[in-house]
Amino acid sequence: MRLLNRLNQYQRLWQPSTGACQSVTIAELAARCFCSERHMRTLLRQAQEAGWLNWQAQSGRGKRGVLTFLVSPAALRNQMMELALHKGQQHAALELAQLAPVELRALLNPFLGGQWHNDTPTLRIPYYRPLEPLHPGFLPGRAEQHLAGQIFSGLTRFMPDSPLPQGDLAHHWTVSQDGLRWQFSIRSTLWWHNGDAVATEQLQARLLMLLTQPALRRLFASVKHIEVTHARSLTFILHRPDYWLAHRLASYCSVLAHPEHPAIGTGPFCLKIFEPDLVRLENHDRYHLTHPLLKAIEYWITPQLFEQNLGTSCRHPVQIAIGEPQELGQLRLVSNSISLGFCYLALRQSERLSEAQARQVIDLIHATSLLQTLPLDDDLITPSEELLPGWAIPPGSAQLTTPLPPTLTLLYHLPVELHTMAEQLKTALAEQGCELTLIFFDAKTWEGCGDLANADLIMGDRLIGESAEYTLEQWLRCDALWPALLSASQFARLQRTLDDAQQHQDDPARGAALQSVFNTLMERAILTPLFNYQYRISAPPGVNGIRLNARGWFDFSAAWLPVAGS
Repeated sequence: MRLLNRLNQYQRLWQPSTGACQSVTIAELAARCFCSERHMRTLLRQAQEAGWLNWQAQSGRGKRGVLTFLVSPAALRNQMMELALHKGQQHAALELAQLAPVELRALLNPFLGGQWHNDTPTLRIPYYRPLEPLHPGFLPGRAEQHLAGQIFSGLTRFMPDSPLPQGDLAHHWTVSQDGLRWQFSIRSTLWWHNGDAVATEQLQARLLMLLTQPALRRLFASVKHIEVTHARSLTFILHRPDYWLAHRLASYCSVLAHPEHPAIGTGPFCLKIFEPDLVRLENHDRYHLTHPLLKAIEYWITPQLFEQNLGTSCRHPVQIAIGEPQELGQLRLVSNSISLGFCYLALRQSERLSEAQARQVIDLIHATSLLQTLPLDDDLITPSEELLPGWAIPPGSAQLTTPLPPTLTLLYHLPVELHTMAEQLKTALAEQGCELTLIFFDAKTWEGCGDLANADLIMGDRLIGESAEYTLEQWLRCDALWPALLSASQFARLQRTLDDAQQHQDDPARGAALQSVFNTLMERAILTPLFNYQYRISAPPGVNGIRLNARGWFDFSAAWLPVAGS
């Protein structure tokens, strides 16, 4: 703030003549800067010593001196910001970043991406929006979900290339023959980010706190109670077998914070700064698994860099650019994939919309070029042909002969591509004689949406985590969409089907049972996927170990930078 004040004071001196020499008294200058004459003389001396201006005073009270400016406020601001960046003073730099986007990008270029700073390997990521608080439980954004997994640990975790959960805070676990007793053996050397040892009772306390949340209570509906059966043993007693339990505990929504300090975890990185313009993580020296090679991760919240007319490579939230070098051509694509997650259309069948009419809407989308001709950036989306790999969309008909209702209502939420999709669908239905009313819910989830229970068509985004099949089971259990979309009897029947499926001890059998549920939803024209995103990460040379995960991010623990000068 001190730098920003000095800059503002300099601008007040500069402004009346826009940089031309001024004949002025100390009293007049003090009035501009809202300070005493004595303090004004100090400011002038300091500015002159810094080489910003030249002040030639005249002897005698009230005499006019000559003020000559040697640097413009814009140039001074750039100097201050560069100095702050070199010193690692992130807040000071961001306070000074009240610039036009092009200037801001030019100033940040050398400091984004990967850099050794004071012998500390640091990765800085420009980001397009402020991050939401990392409260325990379900989080709406991909970035927040990813951060939760970097800061906190669960009893179990997912590893790359495996849909099956592995041990995390728990070294291993055993399951009783009847599937009703799950005993997790807790590692003996676990430490919270504040340096305290982890007690098994603390993990139990945080789990019980999670289960007070309605959505988490639905997710763990089979859990009867949780016991500390030994100093290093946590045991789950179930009402009925649930062979998704280890998956549920590995989900980001089940990671465990300190029961008294919700920002403190046991993950590879601890949270040091969480503010609207800067989020900083630092590695956890006593992390119990593979130790991170990076010392710090910083999110610089710089929406200015995402202005479309700048030509930056940060075009979209699913296409992340780490760093912003002098030449955009230096950025290299280090990882890309088609997301397993998808934007979807759900259809409420009622007296207003029959199953045949719902199927007609789906056929209109998939059997025509509607998705292929969406006016979106190249390579941003891919029209869906299956729900998950191997879960094909039922074949439709190109014969659009079923009359549609005269009016329908479409409700949709973020991401922004659904704005375009909604308008395209409105035009397509109008050609079929159906007037579509659009309602936008400005959120990433359906929580708190009063229009959800009445809309005929619903469009949203379904994020898919590391275990795709399990993530879809969690969606059916916990999302506000389903009890609002289905009748009470349909929703109760769906939950009973899920309860039956979770009791299959064999993973393929459990997955097949879940696939059958979604095949029925698609065949009955209740649900259809629309398109998947193209996830991309680009980085400047020297940032290594980056590999896309299921959420379009990358494991910060695996990223590394070569030693400076190597």
